[in-house]
Amino acid sequence: MNKKLLSFLHCAIGGLCQKSKIKNQKSKITHRLAPPFLLLAFAFNLSSAQIGGINTYEFLNLSPSARVSALGGNLITVRDDDATLALPNPSLLNESMHQQLAFTHSFHVAGISHGYASYAHHFGKAGITGHGGVQYVSYGTFDQTNELGEELGAFKAAEYAINFGAAKQVYDRLALGANLKAITSQLEGYSSFGLAADLAGVYFDTSSNFTATVVFRNIGSQLTAYQDDNPEPIPFEIQLGISKRLRYLPFRFSIIYRHFNRWNILYDDPNAEPSTLFFGEVDTERSRSSIWFDNFFRHFVFNGEFLFGKKDNFRLRFGYNHFMRKELSVDNFGSLAGFTFGAGIKVNRFRIDYGYSAFHLGGGLNHFGVSTNLQEFKR
Repeated sequence: MNKKLLSFLHCAIGGLCQKSKIKNQKSKITHRLAPPFLLLAFAFNLSSAQIGGINTYEFLNLSPSARVSALGGNLITVRDDDATLALPNPSLLNESMHQQLAFTHSFHVAGISHGYASYAHHFGKAGITGHGGVQYVSYGTFDQTNELGEELGAFKAAEYAINFGAAKQVYDRLALGANLKAITSQLEGYSSFGLAADLAGVYFDTSSNFTATVVFRNIGSQLTAYQDDNPEPIPFEIQLGISKRLRYLPFRFSIIYRHFNRWNILYDDPNAEPSTLFFGEVDTERSRSSIWFDNFFRHFVFNGEFLFGKKDNFRLRFGYNHFMRKELSVDNFGSLAGFTFGAGIKVNRFRIDYGYSAFHLGGGLNHFGVSTNLQEFKR
């Protein structure tokens, strides 16, 4: 059996595997190990650089919906009736999501697929909006072989996260929310279980259509390791974001800052080819300012959404993720890596969404979603 392939799954799904130290051994999966996360002890870790290949349960960072996929893969700043937005930011839960039911599924590269199903409910007397959902990823079917490459059969690999969350508006313009996730992973004969939580707060000003938010994502630990009782870290992250809908144009933009708890997220590729400057000169060494700006913009996700119709029933979306572009583009080959596009339309009682993320020259991600409000069937 190819154990190296199993070890690679965690980082390959997000396209963020940078220089994971994978060892091909006969009887175990090898990872870089670290203690379980503590909320404040590591909040400002400035020493480490790469972020790919060091965590387990990387699927938690996958886009929860076609809408989010079309907006750069991250949307924590919009407070409307979309219940799927509560997965990345539970403080966005609000009364307009009452009895909202949603299902999304994406067709990833290499036969991988993932999705999310959710339901939201508002409890009027308590003033609390809650939601529940299941996030899943299937890595497909693999050939099981021994160390000589002889086929012994086949096996599957999949991971799931059962999510429950709630939010409450504590002041006129401030809401707080939290998620709790039970995570299970099954990779051939290896299994794992973990718990994680999200804490978030959102400030919203409806008069100026402005939103600002902060999210502490994936606070938790792997409780049951794949083997040898060696727990691995899960992808903790602090995110900040703002959103603004323009007054005289049906357009809303968002700016999101990721990895606030980690400044250096660069990966210095030893195999990178020197870049050509003006007049044929070759840049053999990057300047400090070039490195600083490259690292700085890797933290950002920029996106925009055009909202057409009286009730915003038709929407066009686009996004740009600089980190994704730098990590997945190929030297000397043009591509749309890092750019995302999509649209959404409401037909009768259903909202249908599509998102496309350009990952690589080899392919991208097609994401589909459908949602409805059960209250509309009672009218």
